Amino acid sequence: MAQPTVETQNNQNQKGYMRILNFIEVLGNKLPHPFMLFVYLAGSMILLSWVVSLFDVTVVHPGSGEELEIKSLVSGEGLQFILTTMLDNFTGFKPLGLVLTMMLGIGLAQKVGLLESAIKQSIMKAPKAIITYAVFFVAIMGNIASDAAFVIIPPLAAVIFHTMGRHPIAGLAAGFAGAGIGFTANILVAGTDALLSGISTEVAKTIDPNVVVTPIDNWFFMSASVFVLTVVGVFVNDKIVEPRLGSYEGGKVSKESQEVDPLEKKALRNTLIAALIYIGAIVTLIYIPNSPLTNEDGGLIPSPFLSGIIPIIFLFFVVCGVTFGVTMKKIKSTSDVPKYMTSAITEMAPYIVLVFAIAQFIAYFNWSNLATWIAVNCAEFLSHANISGLAVIIGFVLLTALLSLFVTSGSALWALEAPIFVPMLMLLNYHPAFVQVAYRIGESSTNMLTPLNPYIAIILAFMNEYDKKAGIGTLMALMIPYTIAFLIIWIIMLVVFGLLGIPVGPGVGMYMN
Repeated sequence: MAQPTVETQNNQNQKGYMRILNFIEVLGNKLPHPFMLFVYLAGSMILLSWVVSLFDVTVVHPGSGEELEIKSLVSGEGLQFILTTMLDNFTGFKPLGLVLTMMLGIGLAQKVGLLESAIKQSIMKAPKAIITYAVFFVAIMGNIASDAAFVIIPPLAAVIFHTMGRHPIAGLAAGFAGAGIGFTANILVAGTDALLSGISTEVAKTIDPNVVVTPIDNWFFMSASVFVLTVVGVFVNDKIVEPRLGSYEGGKVSKESQEVDPLEKKALRNTLIAALIYIGAIVTLIYIPNSPLTNEDGGLIPSPFLSGIIPIIFLFFVVCGVTFGVTMKKIKSTSDVPKYMTSAITEMAPYIVLVFAIAQFIAYFNWSNLATWIAVNCAEFLSHANISGLAVIIGFVLLTALLSLFVTSGSALWALEAPIFVPMLMLLNYHPAFVQVAYRIGESSTNMLTPLNPYIAIILAFMNEYDKKAGIGTLMALMIPYTIAFLIIWIIMLVVFGLLGIPVGPGVGMYMN
């Protein structure tokens, strides 16, 4: 009897995982409309908080030592919270202001044709593989601009893929995976490094008062991660995600539309000059003595520059969009600018509606203290498990990946986990900076799989521009291959760094000594 060839076996395996992803997509998309789904989730959270509160459940916050009770939303206090915070939950939802502000600038640049012309001029002749590498590299590095990366990079990647005749949702997926799952990695020292290292230092001092975790203590590992994840992301995108999507039926980009005419070239030249002048002005402001954009020590981490990065980027797009539009004679008066901005914001209406429901659900979940209760109990379970060596580190990574589905703030989750795991693992001689690396890769890996992700609304809005039927199931099926691949390769990297004694940062290894 003839044995199956390697190619046949590979095709069978491919069909196997394709069937699984297709099943996830179909099942997920049978869920109600995302708005109604979050309405139902909010209702379920109200009932769950009531049921758990009946048992007088409490949890001690490991960082503050405060005893927190599970608060019922089916109570006088709960009803007051629901009614008095509904508007604040919506208008105070952090991503809402960020997304709408960025879309004013990006939308202006898009409506006047700047983004399309820039793409045609710069990358149309580049090889397909290089484009995918560039998208992942830029998306992963995008966290230097904080959450703005979610708004800028994925839709731009979709336009690039579409312009090149590739499936635009594959570009979106690449952008989301790089910016979301790879959020913690960067060649540059970012705000995340400063935020997490501050928490790590405070906790580590309870064991050794001389221990200090600095913002550069994970630099080597995170810098290497950028390049490794870029390669892995390209492989997953080109071998799994894009082939599964098939050909895009939403219209092709004609060859004529890919050509840049002389007026466009002039507009792009003027825009480049304006962009360089703007960047030069910002750099000058940073380096002048007693700069208002730096901290008291003259540094950038933290600083008003990083805190104000969203307005800075917004104004950059406005400057570029106006320059291009004026040159192309698409902006003939000042009234044309708000007209284009209004057109861009109008397209965001479905996002705004969805945010209302998401904001209520997340607010209910956090107010009830259920997120803290879940995180602390899971952490204590692992801390009391009878495992040691690198196995406990890997277990910690996997637990963090699980908890990240419930606590989406990286700093908040670390504030819950650090007081439990940093002392425990320091007593096993693990360096707190190494423990912090393990936390970062677990927390980042499942960023794009949780419905609690505050950016899920904008993700779905971008997807619906190319596929009106795309829902949460579509998003899950797209993100799962990246999540699994990134998590596995990160764990392998962590083990290799540990076993071979490779420092994760300057002078920082796996062990304290």
